[in-house]
Amino acid sequence: MRLKPHPDSCADLADMASYVARLRSENPDQLLVADLFSGAGGLSLGLEEAGLRVVLGVDHDPESTETHRHHFGGLTLDEDLSDLAKVDEIAELIRSLRLDVVVGGPPCQPFSRAGRSKIRHRVRLGLAEAHDRRRDLWESFLTIVRQAEPACVLMENVPDMALDREMFIFRAVVHTLEGLGYSVEAQLVDTARFGVPQFRQRLIIAAMRDGARFRWPADAPERVTVWNAIGDLPEVEGGWRPPGGAVGWSAYEPEDQTTFQRAMRAKVPAHEVDRVYDHIARPVRPDDREAFELMDETTLYSDLPPEMKRYRDDIFDDKYKKLNENDFSRTITAHIAKDGYWYIHPRQSRTLTIREAARLQTFPDHIRFAGPPSAAFRQIGNAVPPRLGEHLGHALIESISAPRSPQVTTTEVAGRLTAWFAQQRDTTLHVPWLAARTRWQVVVAEMLFDRVTVDELRLLWPLFSGWDSPAATVEAAERFLESANWIGRRHRAEQLLEAARWLLDHPEALDAPDPTGNTPHVAQSVVELAVLAVRTTDVDESPEPVLVGKGVLRLAARHDGSSVDFQNRMSDGRLAVARLIGGPGTAREAHLALIALANSVCRPHDPVCESCPLAATCRYATQQVKAESKRKPKKVQADQSKAASASGAG
Repeated sequence: MRLKPHPDSCADLADMASYVARLRSENPDQLLVADLFSGAGGLSLGLEEAGLRVVLGVDHDPESTETHRHHFGGLTLDEDLSDLAKVDEIAELIRSLRLDVVVGGPPCQPFSRAGRSKIRHRVRLGLAEAHDRRRDLWESFLTIVRQAEPACVLMENVPDMALDREMFIFRAVVHTLEGLGYSVEAQLVDTARFGVPQFRQRLIIAAMRDGARFRWPADAPERVTVWNAIGDLPEVEGGWRPPGGAVGWSAYEPEDQTTFQRAMRAKVPAHEVDRVYDHIARPVRPDDREAFELMDETTLYSDLPPEMKRYRDDIFDDKYKKLNENDFSRTITAHIAKDGYWYIHPRQSRTLTIREAARLQTFPDHIRFAGPPSAAFRQIGNAVPPRLGEHLGHALIESISAPRSPQVTTTEVAGRLTAWFAQQRDTTLHVPWLAARTRWQVVVAEMLFDRVTVDELRLLWPLFSGWDSPAATVEAAERFLESANWIGRRHRAEQLLEAARWLLDHPEALDAPDPTGNTPHVAQSVVELAVLAVRTTDVDESPEPVLVGKGVLRLAARHDGSSVDFQNRMSDGRLAVARLIGGPGTAREAHLALIALANSVCRPHDPVCESCPLAATCRYATQQVKAESKRKPKKVQADQSKAASASGAG
């Protein structure tokens, strides 16, 4: 499929400048958008449906840029944004045109330890990125934002960008945007909430200047199932191709349409209402067809008869997936370009067509995709669902016009926590091993001192902290066991001795900057806390894992007025914690402060809010103050009444 450029497509920069000037004269209030890593234009399409105008698209894929250039006016460029010179050119173009909004979903790759260390150093010192072509594309995105200074920024990505062990990229992005003067909001968004008929989570980071604050869109009124989305499309055989090749079509004569289906057909030209394009699927092998016919939405690949399996079912137990017509689709990904076995039609013995996959991503039927079928599938799988983009666009417009309200930054919150912890660590921490000298001290304390009384802890910590290494513990084995017996923890002490003897031969399992060993009897969560509490080197090689145990989630939930301590603990909960501790390279003490606070001030019952350094921004503390102010007049009246009675009695 080859696609002509949009009638308003710009040929060069001069043409682009004239186009932008014309748009501003026609509608001065319309927000103009640059879409970086634009792909086929799913996010662009949604934003335009909301009333914004996308005038610049940038991607490094020829078919995707051809698709984008066909559907959107302005300039669509095929450029490699890992190239520093191109990054500077794009940033200068956006700045010179004074575009209002920069959006994009830069691919985010995992980092080596050395790469993380360099970025920690730059983030902490507020330095611009080094001129290194190998840097990750999210840094290119932030470089463009830094140089172009748009009023609004929307960054979209997969949840894994935020949910790695250190939440490294997420924390660096938020820290950098706040350092540039933006108010930042972040959320893991379930796209089904916005009328997208699939299970698909995306991480959205929204940043706004000049005191504006992004307000998240409300949920769509309807939930769209697979059959709501594709049930009107005609039946086709796997491998069937219409006469006419790329311009061929299937007859479209639906008996009825859902609200979603009518929306998908709304912009189909009048002379094409009787046809649907790109409704083609891969050919189906006879043995696959037989397997598909045996399956329902609950069938695993391992459930199929042995003679129908071409792959090992212990590895590929979900190799085939028939979609449930009464539920959401599984996430449409770029993998659909390689094979469609994860996306078997709920009623027909074939995999999805291009048009069906596009519908499940909420691309309307008038949208076409450049290139061969595999390229179309890839573009669809990589796209942001347009309906998600539309809801974000409406929210962006409403947020800009909403009253300004001050927002405390993560850097400010982390600073308050760090200052509080610096004061407490030299006095009486309820969890004194947060200020330990060695990681072994943390391991011993975590295994022996849970649920001991405060008096027992104050008595025993000075004793046990003296055995600050595996060697010292083994040497004092008898006293170590006897002391642990005082609090009924002899069995755990025996396990610790076994771990200590093992560590004498494997010291790197605990004391390496980023330990990877599997120490006997020592849980990974204990090792993570030890790594956070005690750095073993002065250089930035030791990681800063984001921990959600030891009451930290309770504190984060109270602070934000959310339920992350009960729901979505490992996703939304970790985001909430990350927003409290700040950027990588600066957050260690702030994170330790959270743990200390959760175990002293922000306790499960009767929290001492007046002693908390976060009370000014904590929703729970604010509610407590309001509740107290309501009770106070009644209490004063009661006291006055008692005083009057006492006076009369006298």
